[in-house]
Amino acid sequence: MLHKTLIKPGLSFSAIAATLALAACTSPPQPEQKTLIGPPAGKIVADGSSTVYPITDAVAKAFRATPEGANADIEVKFAGSTAGFRRFCAGETDINDASRPISKEELSTCVNNGVAFIELPVAFDALTIAVNPQNSWAKDMTVAELKQVWERAAQGKITNWNQIRSSYPNQPLNLFGAGANSGTFDYFNEVITGGRNNARSDYVGSEDDNVLVQGIQKFPGALGYIPHAYYVKNKNAIKALPIDNGKGAVPPDDENIKNASYQPLSRPLFIYVNSKAAQDKPKLRAFVEFYLKQAPTLVESVGYLPLPQEAYRLAEIQFTRGEIGTAFEGIPEPNITVAELLRRQTTFQAEQASKP
Repeated sequence: MLHKTLIKPGLSFSAIAATLALAACTSPPQPEQKTLIGPPAGKIVADGSSTVYPITDAVAKAFRATPEGANADIEVKFAGSTAGFRRFCAGETDINDASRPISKEELSTCVNNGVAFIELPVAFDALTIAVNPQNSWAKDMTVAELKQVWERAAQGKITNWNQIRSSYPNQPLNLFGAGANSGTFDYFNEVITGGRNNARSDYVGSEDDNVLVQGIQKFPGALGYIPHAYYVKNKNAIKALPIDNGKGAVPPDDENIKNASYQPLSRPLFIYVNSKAAQDKPKLRAFVEFYLKQAPTLVESVGYLPLPQEAYRLAEIQFTRGEIGTAFEGIPEPNITVAELLRRQTTFQAEQASKP
């Protein structure tokens, strides 16, 4: 059983993970320890990011079609990364789908609740800026223009397209974006407006990306940001805008994600697995192993970019060894490339292997 462990000020994330691992093995029960009631032993519960949801849902369907997973009871939902982490760190779910790394506050909650986790990258997303197909004037947007539209100072003030560029028509601007419980909200505002506290709130926000797609389809003056898979699925009904980060307008296609030219809106996607549940539930362990083996095919089938095979190999080793903790700094990090993600995985595994 895992036991309550406190975070000490200044303790590194790898040290937190090590402390948690040590607590899992050696600490005596504490009277004040919370009793967490998790999912039933025969059920796998996944929640979290609506961005990652299509991948996990596709994996669950494929797993159920195998002899090993034929009778698997798997529940896959999407409350948003932030809401999902609340459930995950309370021990209510086995897997949290996340479109951003776990935050410092969430990590602290998991540690204090004795919820050790394994962080597994599963795909890359190109967060897509989308408009209605009737929009004939916008051919691209700059990062500065996105900030101008979405920052708090624009609330109630930037309401028409001609306020973005004078050449655009005097057309109402209908905004659609991620809800505040979404990791997409955190990531977008971290890289565009400077943080969630600088985001405008007078827009249609939802953790269900299908709601955003439907809104963009409905209004000729719509502008929104959505995960790439939802654009791919609806590319005949909405239009993606190339983004100019100072080096020319770049569309969100696979090659530009791979070569790191579509920035700062490319990002890795993750699943977080409760390590104790993975030890106690053979079906969960089999499901995650199946997930990592089938991810290259299934990730692409739902519209995201698969990671290099080496990334999945490292993730399989990490899961098999039960290496807990995070390779990130507790905040959404822009400009993480595929190569950098591989470096993070390798460094994280080296740190874990060096621990006594």
